[in-house]
Amino acid sequence: MLVYVLNKNEKPLMPCSPRKARILLKEGKAKVIRREPFTIQLLYGSSGYKQKVNLGVDAGSKHIGLSATTEKKELFASEVKLRTDLVNLLSTKLQYRRSRRNRTTRYRKARFLNRIHRKHKGWLAPSVENKIYCHLKIIEKLHKILPIYKIIVETASFDIQKIKNPNISGKEYQEGEQLDFWNVREYVLFR
Repeated sequence: MLVYVLNKNEKPLMPCSPRKARILLKEGKAKVIRREPFTIQLLYGSSGYKQKVNLGVDAGSKHIGLSATTEKKELFASEVKLRTDLVNLLSTKLQYRRSRRNRTTRYRKARFLNRIHRKHKGWLAPSVENKIYCHLKIIEKLHKILPIYKIIVETASFDIQKIKNPNISGKEYQEGEQLDFWNVREYVLFR
């Protein structure tokens, strides 16, 4: 277990042991900033010694894996579960909006030609936008408690057929193991 440390100007320093943090708090040389993860701020000027901390990010669609390490040990590790309910929430919102527009009231006329948001270049679906925002927010939070030197993001997509058969190419991809099966369920039951 580690206690994360900020200097007098709220810049991150290297974490310390709980014992050292207790001593600093007892002597009045530090104060508690955050309980989760436990972070203290020094009330005096320090030398600001920092090691090179690398942050590894395994970016996934449902989970994000994070690991902050120095050359000798791991300083932070976590797995964050992302929201998967956004698509359903947006479709519910769409249904409510449609029912509201189709009501027979004299005050609201149906509007359907005012949706230009999707036509903008660089537009992302709200679910994808939220996932990107969550990745950035978590990395930003770690920047506040650790002196991160380098970020390594793993974005690997595996070609399973290429792993099984290194010489595969072209049409052979369409003639894989599931070729003569009706669907994936039938293939899995056969296996």
